[in-house]
Amino acid sequence: MSSKPSKDLETFDNPNPGRDYTIRIDVPEFTCLCPKTGQPDFATIHIEYIPSAKCVELKALKMYMWSFRDEGAFHEAVTNQILDDLVAVTEPNFMRITAEFYVRGGIYTTVVADHRNPDWSIPDIVTLP
Repeated sequence: MSSKPSKDLETFDNPNPGRDYTIRIDVPEFTCLCPKTGQPDFATIHIEYIPSAKCVELKALKMYMWSFRDEGAFHEAVTNQILDDLVAVTEPNFMRITAEFYVRGGIYTTVVADHRNPDWSIPDIVTLP
């Protein structure tokens, strides 16, 4: 196998650092293990962020997400870990992780975690006629 899971996240320079814009990434095949039973948990991870100087590189992100496949993690913990790890490497103006876990025992779980750079101002909303 030429690829393998990795916790190493890579970045590249934001090509438009003077403009606020949103990057949305969906990871529909996220898996980790239930820390209580060892059974697999499946989720779609939605990443939304407004970059500052750095953007996350997608192949490294794919390998990073894959690295959770054999790890036990509560939904709340893994969502916040993903946010913390991505914020550490990209230092975004804003980032939101939404983790939608599929049904297990009749229960769906969605965890939402945000980060906001305290030095960043939210742009005014533009309403078009």
